[in-house]
Amino acid sequence: MGRSVLAIAILTFAASACQAEDGLASYYGGRAHDGEMTCAHRTRPFGSMVIVRYRGHSISCRINDRGPFIQGRVIDLSIRAARALGMMSAGVVRVSLE
Repeated sequence: MGRSVLAIAILTFAASACQAEDGLASYYGGRAHDGEMTCAHRTRPFGSMVIVRYRGHSISCRINDRGPFIQGRVIDLSIRAARALGMMSAGVVRVSLE
């Protein structure tokens, strides 16, 4: 019985980590490593990949930092990721994450 409860808890946590999320995104002056597009998220695991969508554009970026620390924002993108997404002139945009 104990193992099945543990298995259910692990599967529930894994499923919640993969859920889609909508909210505001901003960008920061962090440097990407080896030309990668990186981002900061409060809870998703370091090294995990997230797909960010904005106005018909989508990018895949790796979580390598914690943040954003401003209420209402769900993700901070590196400058390279923000450029690829087409959000540089707006600064803060509504995105969806997968």
